[in-house]
Amino acid sequence: MRSLEDRIRRSIQKKVGNAIGKFNLIEAGDVIGIGLSGGKDSVTLLKMLSALQIHSPVPFTLKAITINMGWGVEESFLVDLCKHHGVEFYLENTQIGEIVFEHKNVKSPCSLCANMRRGAVNNAAKKLGCNKVALGHHLDDMLETLLLGMFYEGRFHTFSPRVYLSRIDLTVIRPLIFVEESEIVQLAELLQYPKARYDCPLNGFTKRQRMKELIQELSLEIPDIRRKLLSSVQNMSLDSAWSDM
Repeated sequence: MRSLEDRIRRSIQKKVGNAIGKFNLIEAGDVIGIGLSGGKDSVTLLKMLSALQIHSPVPFTLKAITINMGWGVEESFLVDLCKHHGVEFYLENTQIGEIVFEHKNVKSPCSLCANMRRGAVNNAAKKLGCNKVALGHHLDDMLETLLLGMFYEGRFHTFSPRVYLSRIDLTVIRPLIFVEESEIVQLAELLQYPKARYDCPLNGFTKRQRMKELIQELSLEIPDIRRKLLSSVQNMSLDSAWSDM
């Protein structure tokens, strides 16, 4: 009988494989920079892609990129993690935290912070010769973004599994797009991931956190709500946005 860890790992690997195949996320010769924050999502992403790299008939290279927001990072853990998986580690030091919370008088700094972090990862990836960047966004992240757009912007949109950034000639991919956060949490607990330090003063008090809580509340009444919302996104078209009702 397979262990719980093995079953969860295989489930995540299968969903990653489905995403890669469906959206053509990885191609021969790719040099992929993994955005590695040290949190459960990015650590799982690194583990899944490094395992895939060993058995894949398509050759590709992985490089891990960690952004120091100016608050410091647990570098030794990340270095050891990358060494264990045979992935080159790169640390990019920034002052994003200070810029966002001390020098920018913005009502909601989350969007600015996220944009600056992505920009830092992308720029570092280009310096390292990467043609793609892999981010650890999972299914719940995608659905939370969907609800944020609907409730706060009046738009039906979310991020894409694959997007080409023509300005810097870089493709962003999200191999965990079909993976539920609960699976990642289970794997992190079973493998005893070190707890990443989060110094963001807004951690746990954001609109995104409210969307996470809302999805969890609705899942008690509609157990497969995540899959239904995912189907809504995949079946969406401009022609079907309006019904005859």
